[in-house]
Amino acid sequence: METFLQVAVNGLMLGGLFAIVAVGLTLIFGIVKVINFAHGEFLMVGMYATFLLTTGLGMHPYVTAAAVVPILFVIGALTQRFIIQPLLAAHDEHIQIFATVGISTALINLALLLFGADIMSTPSYGLRSSIEIGSVRILTGQAVIFVAASVLVFGLHLFMSRTLWGRAIRAVAQNRAAAQLMGINVDRVYVLTFGIGAACVGLAASLVAPLYPTSPTTGTYFVLTAFVVVVLGGLGSLGGAFVGAMVIGLIDSLAGFYIGSDLREVAVFAVFLLILILKPSGLFGKQLNLSHVSP
Repeated sequence: METFLQVAVNGLMLGGLFAIVAVGLTLIFGIVKVINFAHGEFLMVGMYATFLLTTGLGMHPYVTAAAVVPILFVIGALTQRFIIQPLLAAHDEHIQIFATVGISTALINLALLLFGADIMSTPSYGLRSSIEIGSVRILTGQAVIFVAASVLVFGLHLFMSRTLWGRAIRAVAQNRAAAQLMGINVDRVYVLTFGIGAACVGLAASLVAPLYPTSPTTGTYFVLTAFVVVVLGGLGSLGGAFVGAMVIGLIDSLAGFYIGSDLREVAVFAVFLLILILKPSGLFGKQLNLSHVSP
């Protein structure tokens, strides 16, 4: 029983990691209706920024979030304003997807040009040490990520339901044309949303970098799982992304221990496909919007 409890807790901690990466992705899709295939590369950029600030200036990885989050916000906002926005009126929506794929490829190659293919490790500052709660051991860094993911989802919920900009974002998500008729600047909302989504992954980068190696292809693994989490929870659902991340984390951990580490992804995608067959909209999906976050 103690072994099962430890494996389950490991799964929840892993779910927190998936959640903090997936939240920004589901926010962007829920509002802008664009699948951002460069999301993993935004994470990679944030991890490199964390590495440089930590090794170059001696900053604690968590302190670097004060710089990394605004940097990613600006990158996301500029991406939406100058690359995605001009393509929103295109008749073929696939053009927007191709644009994000192009951004992804460009960022990977830029990282290879600047840093090479070598794997870099951000100093952990003791974040890989474990804390004991009864018979369960948890990595300090994983516990921080889980708490941060919970706070982030709750904070975004409050922002969406209690602030003027949050209500404007929800209005655009529900009906863009009606929002425009009510005087909402839809283009500005899109830029803000994309920026917030990228800022979320910037926070994730500062939290993840001390625990995972950084390389030009680091974001690939995380974003693949994030897509599974987002679709599983329901496209555009913040709460669904969090719950979906917990489910995927548990499946990954339990399958890795009881079935075999080489079959973890098989188990994850098998359950993922099963849920989609039974409920194609995902666990909490309705009409691919964020209306469910209203109070």
